[in-house]
Amino acid sequence: MNPITILEVLALLAFAGFLAGSESAINSISRIAVDQIAEKSPKRAALVRKVINEPARYLNVVLLVRKACELTATVFVAESFLQIIDNSALAITTAITIMLVLSYVVVGVGPRTLGKQRASGWAVPATYVAYFLAKILGPVTTLLIAIGNAITPGRGFRTGPFASEAELRDLVDQAHERGLVEESEHEMIHSVFELGDTLVRELMVPRTEMVWIEGSKSLRQALSLALRSGFSRIPVIDENLDTIVGIAYVKDLALRSHEYHEAEQSEKVDEHLRSATFVPETKTASELLKEMQRDQIHLAIVVDEYGGTAGLITIEDILEEIVGEIADEHDDDLDEFEWINDNQGRASARLHLEDLAEYLKIELSDEEQEDVDTIGGYMAKILGRVPIPGSTLTLHGWQITAERIVGRRHRIGTILVERNNSEATTKQSL
Repeated sequence: MNPITILEVLALLAFAGFLAGSESAINSISRIAVDQIAEKSPKRAALVRKVINEPARYLNVVLLVRKACELTATVFVAESFLQIIDNSALAITTAITIMLVLSYVVVGVGPRTLGKQRASGWAVPATYVAYFLAKILGPVTTLLIAIGNAITPGRGFRTGPFASEAELRDLVDQAHERGLVEESEHEMIHSVFELGDTLVRELMVPRTEMVWIEGSKSLRQALSLALRSGFSRIPVIDENLDTIVGIAYVKDLALRSHEYHEAEQSEKVDEHLRSATFVPETKTASELLKEMQRDQIHLAIVVDEYGGTAGLITIEDILEEIVGEIADEHDDDLDEFEWINDNQGRASARLHLEDLAEYLKIELSDEEQEDVDTIGGYMAKILGRVPIPGSTLTLHGWQITAERIVGRRHRIGTILVERNNSEATTKQSL
């Protein structure tokens, strides 16, 4: 091989390796490291900040030039081997094999590792080169990205896919695999990314699980419902659940009752309402979270495409999507039935209706089991609304009582069953 060609190939691979390390350094350098550079040279730090604040603009050019160097070096090597070896297939195969090994080691592994390890030292020359290349070849990369997006199905990326959310996610995954990010932190970071793609309807409390009150009820009844359900904000309806007229705040009702005791009986809930916030079920959770923070809203009513009430959502529902399930301090793992005495037992509200019937030695009709699976679901079906502590009904001679709530959403966790003399299944008041 011609010595000049060898030098050209080595120079191209060296520059490609430098560019690969530059990509790694620019992606890895932290804001703290930039501040340290600024202490020595504010001018250099300003350029570094400019590049890392617009990574797509500069890294796209760096990638283009790096690929050009590697391909040019491969062509030079292939041409040299074609002159030495008569068999063209063997010559090209040999050239490709050699360049594959050199590119992987000299361009792929070595410089990228050094770029990550010494990001602060590498970032300054890297940003100078990236800035210079962007000045010269910026329009070229813009044109190539536009062509790529035109022939690619889907919307494409205006600034190219090379510096994207996917790369940041991958970086988080790598940090987790190396033990730098704990499992809980890893899941939380990914949850933040996914929040922008999560719709409100995926996080809301559905209308079938909403606790609400009629506006014609007295303040005493509203306070009783709030204390038994555990909710401090309760939607207030007019004719039905699709006509929500406002939100009753327990502190407003309690303050009025404290200042004027007769108000508990003489005044109605709809006299002490706060306006309700309505949001479409197709809004993203990230957008709603920003609005709730901005407007200091803790609860919003979710409406469907026809304007009906689909459910409600609180700011805690959204935060729970990021940090995970928030359990109550009294939560337990009771999943089955346990006897307290011969005539009394306790079960999880999640216990299957058929299993409860087996424990109580009763037979349920197909109508009683229709549309529900758990005892909690059966109570909601019979009562016509979400059961709260104290809600009761009778089932084949047994009184079923919602006993206590669990979790942040205040769902019924356990139910108490007691033997009585009633034989019919009847509705009773909440």
